[in-house]
Parts: sequence; structure tokens; C-alpha cells
Amino acid sequence: MGQKINPLGFRLGTTQSHHSFWFAQPQNYSAGIQEDEKIRNCIKDYVQKNKRTSSGFEGIARIQIKKRIDLIQVIIHIGFPNLLIEGRTRGIEELQMNVQKEFHSVNRRLNIAITRVEKPYGQPNILAEYIALQLKNRVSFRKAMKKAIELTEQTDTKGIQVQIAGRIDGKEIARVEWIREGRVPLQTIRAKIDHCSYTTRTIYGVLGIKIWIFVDEK
Repeated sequence: MGQKINPLGFRLGTTQSHHSFWFAQPQNYSAGIQEDEKIRNCIKDYVQKNKRTSSGFEGIARIQIKKRIDLIQVIIHIGFPNLLIEGRTRGIEELQMNVQKEFHSVNRRLNIAITRVEKPYGQPNILAEYIALQLKNRVSFRKAMKKAIELTEQTDTKGIQVQIAGRIDGKEIARVEWIREGRVPLQTIRAKIDHCSYTTRTIYGVLGIKIWIFVDEK
């Protein structure tokens, strides 16, 4: 049977690059990964708490982490920067303090930079969040999927596939529903594909949302 593989890991070194850059000795490797996870969760929690809008939208596309001996550099790619900073640096400083508090690393500085994503709705994470928000507001799942696809089509992508799994619409039996628009060549390694899987809690239970976006072919 067809073996499923994460499209990002499958393309590492060709069209994909790592989201974390650092080197560690084998015995410290797992601690480094846990540290990355902590940084990402801390940033997401902070954004969740201090949202400027009431829409419940984080808008983070991805978080890149680069570590050196004395410095941890975090680059947040965000779709809607006004959610986090509203043109002020105070938000970034506060976030930096928060993340620094989580770690008790004395000898390493933390530097957080924010870059804006050109087309936020071309990012699978932001789309998945959008769909999750719609599902929480009891919008029918087909409508939410179609709306997400419409938003993506405005960003000149070549194809998109959206899949929702779980107790859709509160039905007793869990099922998987998916919808595809355009081409999504998962087998082609040189095709640049963005992928994300996102879980959302609804009142019926947990739903899983997966999105594949075919960006470009090299």
C-alpha cells in the first residue's frame, strides 16, 4: 500500500530547508529539540494571549530558530503583523522577556525578529487556523474548505488539497473528508509543496486538518 510520508521531510535538501539550524553533540541533541519546542510553544502562547483582535487568529506561518554558542536567534514569519506588535517594538521586547523567563540560560542571549509574509493565505498554517476557526463557529466544513481554497487561489498557487478528519459536524462516526483544487504532485520531489497538519478542539472532539499547497516547480 502507499506509504505516507511528510512532504516537507521528503523534500529536505531539494526544495525544503530546515526550520531549525544548530549543531549539538549526540548526548545533547534531544535537549536541543525540546528547547526548540519550548520556544515555539512559548511564542504561540504569548501571541494567543495578547491578540489585538478578537478573531482568535494567530497568523504565524512558521518560526525559524538558529542557535550559536552565545545566541539564539528566532525569526517569526507572521501573516498579519499588527496582531502581535501594531507597529511597536514593545511587543517584541515583552515577548523576548517572556521566552527568556522560560529558559534559565545565563550564557545565551535571545534575539527575536519578525518578518512579514507577503501572501498570508498562501501559507498552510494560517489557512488551517482559518478553517479551525470556522469549524469552531459551527460553519459547515465544506463551506469552510471551499472558502479556504478561494483565499488560496488569490495567491497564485498551482494547487491545494485540504483534508479534515474526525467527528465532522458532530456525527457519531468519525470520517475523513478532503477536497482538491489544481495539481498537488506529492510524488515529485522537485515540486515545492508546503504542508501542515493542525489539530483543533471542537465541542464534539478533536478534528485534524491537513493542508498541502503546491507552490512552484523548480
